Amino acid sequence: MKTLHDGLRLRFAVGLLALFTAPLAIAAPGTDWPTVAGIPVDFILFAATLISVALFHHYVLQVALIGVTTIAIYKILFTGFKTGAGLAGFGLHMAHEWVLLVNLLCLLVGFALLARHFEDSGVPEVLPKLLPEGWLGPFVLLIIIFLLSGFLDNIAAALIGATVAASVFKRKVHIGYLAAIVAASNAGGAGSVVGDTTTTMMWIDGVNPLDVLEAYLPAIVATVVFGIPAALMQHKHMAISRNLQTTHHIDWARVAIVLFILVAAVATNVTVNLKFTALADSFPFLGVAVWVALLLAIPLRKPEWSLMPDALKGSIFLLALVTCASMMPVEKLPPASWYGTLALGFISAAFDNIPLTALALKQGGYDWGFLAYAVGFGGSMLWFGSSAGVAVSNLFPEAKSVGQWLRHGWMIPVGYVVGFFVILTVLGWNPHEQQKRGGNAPHAVTAPAPTPGAPAVVTSGGQH
Repeated sequence: MKTLHDGLRLRFAVGLLALFTAPLAIAAPGTDWPTVAGIPVDFILFAATLISVALFHHYVLQVALIGVTTIAIYKILFTGFKTGAGLAGFGLHMAHEWVLLVNLLCLLVGFALLARHFEDSGVPEVLPKLLPEGWLGPFVLLIIIFLLSGFLDNIAAALIGATVAASVFKRKVHIGYLAAIVAASNAGGAGSVVGDTTTTMMWIDGVNPLDVLEAYLPAIVATVVFGIPAALMQHKHMAISRNLQTTHHIDWARVAIVLFILVAAVATNVTVNLKFTALADSFPFLGVAVWVALLLAIPLRKPEWSLMPDALKGSIFLLALVTCASMMPVEKLPPASWYGTLALGFISAAFDNIPLTALALKQGGYDWGFLAYAVGFGGSMLWFGSSAGVAVSNLFPEAKSVGQWLRHGWMIPVGYVVGFFVILTVLGWNPHEQQKRGGNAPHAVTAPAPTPGAPAVVTSGGQH
């Protein structure tokens, strides 16, 4: 029965895309057809793809590939690209995007192997010894997840946290606390360029890591806001229980490998940005550096190669969505603003934050710290709003309920909004043009007029 329903959903996804593309078959190039109710058809196709991904999550790869193919064919036949019309324009467009896509592919798969090195190091088994008694125990676990996500993939941090929670709470983990685990992992990765795919995309695209770092201000505030109620909720549901007599062995070689790979990634990107900016857009230095580090570490410990098929499948899905976003006419979007960025956080809870980030990077004019926080943390508001949420829900299937997640995880959207307005009040909205490597210094951005009573807006063309 499940297979039947999944098959019907997949056919519906195809039909949803066809619904928007069928009228285009009778349109001729040069006509005024490319907008519907003033909305470019490109965006309608993109929205249809994202809706289909959200609805038919058993076939996300197929839906994403159908979406990117449909959008590419539409643009080849009717609108063309900034690089030119037809197949030639598409080829030039992909020639411009291939470095970003290869970098992302190498990083996504490489970080999956890095995360397994950390999981196998024995460090996660030692974490319960760091937890105090009472409600502070579950709260400290959320802080540990937050810290782990700053240098691990947020999915790995969430899974480690959920595994520890299952052990110390004897699998009696409250749904509200599961939501908090996901939120802590997403918050911890929001300010680190190696902690989340969205921030890594910004880093690859030339955004200064210090501009992303400021996302930790709202992330920390949000974690306190949702973390304390979640910890009290879990303590009431099931108190912490630990076996402190158990001895765990730490594999320091794997810990060293994790640090070596992270240092290689950071050092390579810094060197390329400072010394070889003219070559940065011509070769995927960052992704290659991560894989060189992985391969050099094989004599110490071999990676878990069995993870490769699933990691590749998930990476291709994300790359398809990023490619969709790269083909959008972002010049027709409203100018970037703080209130639009606030809305992006809520939108990312329903739609994948990867293509939303790609759109924002292509458009430019954002305060990157605000954007990193919004798209990185916003997905925590629903169980399927982030990859970390999906991973944790696979361990605890009872969390796969939108109603229960919203009911017991109410403190997460509250924390998101409180954190957002804290950074808006303390630092203000400081928009930047996209910092493309190899290009000129960014120019000052004209910010939209502030609404009455809103904090003053400061424009900037470089560092905050």
